[in-house]
Amino acid sequence: MRKASAALGTALFLVVVSGSASVLVPWWLTGGWRAGHWWPPLRLFGLLPLAAGAAVILDAFARFALEGLGTPAPVAPPTRLVVSGPYRYLRNPIYVAVVAVLTGQGLLLARPVLFAYAACAWVVSWAFVRWYEEPGLVRRFGAEYERYRRAVPAWWPRHRAWRDAG
Repeated sequence: MRKASAALGTALFLVVVSGSASVLVPWWLTGGWRAGHWWPPLRLFGLLPLAAGAAVILDAFARFALEGLGTPAPVAPPTRLVVSGPYRYLRNPIYVAVVAVLTGQGLLLARPVLFAYAACAWVVSWAFVRWYEEPGLVRRFGAEYERYRRAVPAWWPRHRAWRDAG
C-alpha cells in the first residue's frame, strides 16, 4: 500500500472507529456530555490522561500509515511491523491510550459510567489482541514479531525504550 492510501485509510479509521468509541459512545453514555459534581481539581486531573491518550493515538495512527504502510483496520493492516515511537514501550499503545482517554473523560465529566465503559473497552481489546491480532502478527511477521513480543510488554509500558538488536 502506498503512503497516501495508507494515510487516507488510517484517517478514515481514526474518525469512524476511534471517533465512535471515544467520542460518540461517551457522549451517548453521559447524555450529551453532562458533567457530574466532583471536586474540581479531581475533574481537571482528567485532562492529563485524556490529552496524553489522544497524543499517543494520533502518533500511533501516523506510524501505521507512514512506517507500516497500512492502517490500524484489520482489513488493511500494515505491511511492515511498526516498532517505533510508543511501540518501543508497549505493544498495544492505541488500546491503552483509548482506555486513558475514556478514563480521563470519566474524571473530567465526573461520570462513573465512563470508568465502566473504559473497563469494558480494555476487556474487549485484550480479547481481540489475544485471539485475533497476535496470531495474525505471528503469521505475517514471524520471528521479527516474536522477538518484539518477548521484549516489549503488551499492556504496561517498559521503563526504557526497546531497541531491536536483531
